[in-house]
Amino acid sequence: MNHVMPTYARVPLTLVKGEGTYVYDDQGHKYLDFVAGIAVNTLGHAHPAIVDVMCKQSATMLHCSNLYAIPQQEKLADKLAELSGLGQVFFCNSGAEANEAAIKIARKYFYDMGCSKHVVITATQSFHGRLLSTLTATGQDKVKIGFAPLPKGFKHVALNDLEALEHTIDDQTAAILLEPLQGEGGVNLADVDYLQGVRSLCDQHGILLMLDEIQTGIGRTGAMLACEHAGITPDVLTLAKGLGGGVPIGAMLASDKVAASFSAGTHGSTFGGNPLSCAVALAVLDTIEKENLLQNVRDRSVQLQAGLTSLVAQFDGLESIRGQGLLLGLLCKDEVTPVIEACRAHGLLVLSAGNHVVRFLPPLNVSHAEVAEMLVLFEASLQEVFA
Repeated sequence: MNHVMPTYARVPLTLVKGEGTYVYDDQGHKYLDFVAGIAVNTLGHAHPAIVDVMCKQSATMLHCSNLYAIPQQEKLADKLAELSGLGQVFFCNSGAEANEAAIKIARKYFYDMGCSKHVVITATQSFHGRLLSTLTATGQDKVKIGFAPLPKGFKHVALNDLEALEHTIDDQTAAILLEPLQGEGGVNLADVDYLQGVRSLCDQHGILLMLDEIQTGIGRTGAMLACEHAGITPDVLTLAKGLGGGVPIGAMLASDKVAASFSAGTHGSTFGGNPLSCAVALAVLDTIEKENLLQNVRDRSVQLQAGLTSLVAQFDGLESIRGQGLLLGLLCKDEVTPVIEACRAHGLLVLSAGNHVVRFLPPLNVSHAEVAEMLVLFEASLQEVFA
């Protein structure tokens, strides 16, 4: 009997080993991994830099407590502040926790100012996590069924509709929380002029701009942070997934003026920012720089998009390519489950983003040859589905 709660629609596959961009199941079958733990395995599987730092840090200290100074945490906070232009960092263990911290700090910030602003506006089709607060912030009704009553204080408007967003802002609005590129919601890219307009609206109304870069951050779009493409800096930024390269870690970054609202005792996390997770995150950031992986993301994105565009012209069941960097989606006319299953049978792992989008999330160090191999396997899978 399986005693694991059935909260995941698992496929009939048991993975036991990973190496680079490949994984192996318990039957010895090899798969090209274009899921990467859902944008988590930044450097692929068993990268020497991660293996080395995990061994060394494990032999020294895995965990102590946030009651004490943690050198690895302080060094990582310095690095993230430098990369983001934001002043301070709160560490936790996941994206949902990072977004929960963002929602809390927005409310506390305005409480400290002596006003009642508390409502957070998010986008339809967004995904911000599965805690009660982040579930409510998520702009997809399907994930909320059965969990009423949900917390109050959230509104949703369509992505890229600046006029609708402006009309939603009122005297109770505390913050706008957006993903620069929606992953779970269908690989929907926020327009540059829209994001710049949102930044201006927040400045105009004296509210906070909070960006959820759980899936887009740490190089996934070809820049270290996706907001760099729009040339904007948020007041609050959340990270997780790729930051730890496979080790659980989340981070909520804020400007100095906002961060001042999180004083001792206002928030916390037992495991957040422990020596092991921070040491690994530092290794991930260092490797991205040393191996020039941001350029690799941009190059491989061009290659992958060109190959997928050719397939769209070849198969009537495909419609268009969307996304940025190595967070790409392929819109299909029908549900994508048969495509994903055919890919798995051909030794290729991809995933969905809603019912009609196939999502591609390879490691940032995926090679030219591996992208070429993926396109061959994907075409064979499509031939089988659309034959």
